[in-house]
Parts: sequence; structure tokens; C-alpha cells
Amino acid sequence: MPRKRRDPSEIAPPAKGAKRVLLASPRGYCAGVDRAVVAVEKALDHYGPPVYVRKQIVHNLHVVDTLAERGAIFVEETDEVPEGARVVFSAHGVSPEVHRSAEARGLQTIDATCPLVTKVHKEAVRYARNDYDILLVGHDGHEEVEGTAGEAPENIQLVQGPDDVDAVTVRDPDKVVWLSQTTLSVDETMETVRRLREKFPNLEDPPSDDICYATQNRQVAVKKIAGESDLVLVVGSANSSNSVRLVEVALEHGATAAHRVDFAREIDEEWFNGIATIGVTSGASVPDVLVQQVLKVLADYGYGDVEPVITAEEDLMFSLPRELRRDLKAAGADITNKRSQPGDL
Repeated sequence: MPRKRRDPSEIAPPAKGAKRVLLASPRGYCAGVDRAVVAVEKALDHYGPPVYVRKQIVHNLHVVDTLAERGAIFVEETDEVPEGARVVFSAHGVSPEVHRSAEARGLQTIDATCPLVTKVHKEAVRYARNDYDILLVGHDGHEEVEGTAGEAPENIQLVQGPDDVDAVTVRDPDKVVWLSQTTLSVDETMETVRRLREKFPNLEDPPSDDICYATQNRQVAVKKIAGESDLVLVVGSANSSNSVRLVEVALEHGATAAHRVDFAREIDEEWFNGIATIGVTSGASVPDVLVQQVLKVLADYGYGDVEPVITAEEDLMFSLPRELRRDLKAAGADITNKRSQPGDL
């Protein structure tokens, strides 16, 4: 049951300055997330429900619940999908073993893996083919890491952070490369790589950045607002790696306090005591409707002065998964990456 709000006048006034909000940009949906969500929407419209989805299509409770209401059925593994049914693979990617399992059950698959994650998969395959030891920087148990590691399990070992480096061993220090999960803290990853390079001076870099452009852009934006913020609010789910990293980055770069919330109703009014400036941002799997709801609550407490802080412009868009494009094109339907119906996703 929602807690009864106090009158804003009862909240301790800011210690300094007028109340304001610094709204970070870029924030929210990245191109890979948008593509994956639209893919499920269009699949539901074109094929009709149910459409099965392995794991959460993206790591956001609101998105998953909204798609479930429209007929998406989320499962953990392909053996939960009826034989011959249609299943969408999430934006985080899957291992070759998952593809084989789906094929064995005669499933009709739509692979909504983010193209930037696919890039890391291809790098892993290429380096494994050349018999490199691959040091994968990432978080144990994360779906993206499981998918990438599954491409070359004999060659890949996980390095979760700088503290893991001392335990790393390789067969040939002249044939070792690092790759990474796409949603990590840039600063922490670079520190891990620095430590790895101290141990293995001939460590090779990936051909291009593995941490995706959107993750980097959102971290740059939160760094920009953190130093001026008494409090930073990050909208995003607990299992969203990039959202959790934004809280850490905010605290590391000057924010007095930082909290992650899924929904505006989770905001604790006690956080506002003595607060003048509130920074607001959101993870790469968060629809902007959730940010707007947070801004409305802040306005109710007197933080109605919103100042956008823009550090980059993003216009990248990925085409829909090829399996879905093929079927939509055959039916004369729209194959562009646009919402099939207006809504809050």
C-alpha cells in the first residue's frame, strides 16, 4: 500500500541553493534494447500470441510485465517451450548450445541478440579458432557472459574485476586477448585490463571497444551531473548491469548519495532532506515513461526546475532480426524498427 506523502513543506529545506533537477542525456533505451522490444511487439502482432521469450527480453520489470500482458510468455530455457513453437532470444545473446537445443525441439527462433553483443561472440570465435586464451571481463551468471563464454568454453576464462587478476593463468602469455561484457563500468574495466597487462605485457585488445556506445555514453552523462548533485536517482531494474553501474559511477564521481529505483513509487521522501540538486538518469533498458513518472514525483516535492544536461546525441538504429523481417516482408507488413502500436514501451 503506498505510503502517505508528507507535505513538501515538512521536508527539511536544502542546505544550499534552490531545488532543481539535472536530467542526464543520453539515458534510457539504446538501439539494441529498442530493437529487441520492437521485435517481440511485432512478433505478437504478426504471429499472434503466445510468443515465447527465453529469459527477460531486456532487464526491465516494466517492459517484461507489459509484454506479458500482450501475450509474451517468458521462460528460462528452451525445454519449457512447446515443440514447434516460436521463441525469441533476448538481447543479451545465447550460446551455440541454446541454438542447438532450440533446433532439436523444432522451435521457430527469432534471434534478438544485440548486434554489439553478436560482435563480441564473433571475436570470441575468431580468437578461439587461432587458439588464444581469452580473458572475458564480466559478471559471473550474467546472461550475456554465459552466451559469450559458450562460444569457446575451452578457451575462455572469466575475470570479474581487478581482484581476480592474480589468479589468472594462461598457456602462452604471447597468445592472450581480453574481451568484455558490453554493459560494464568503463573505469573498472580499464583498471582490470591495466592489471592484466601488468601480468601479461603482450595482452591483445579487442579489435574495437566491447563496452557498447550506449553504456559509455550513459556513464559519461552521469559523471557530468554527479559532481553537482546532492542526490542521483537512477531508474532501472536490479538485474540491469548497466543501471547498477550508473549508481556506482555517480557515487565515484561526486554525488553525495545515489539510489536505483524501478518505479517512482519506490522513491523515499527521506532522501530529499537537505537536498538542493537531484540528478536523474536511467539505464539502457528503461522506457522514458518511467523517467517522466519520477520527474512528476520530484515536481510534487518542489523539484520542478528541470535542466537537461546533454553530453552526446544518439541516432543509431538496428534493423529487426532477419527471421522476423523475412516473414513481415512476405506478408507485406512494415519491416522497419518502429513500434507497431503506440504505448509506454
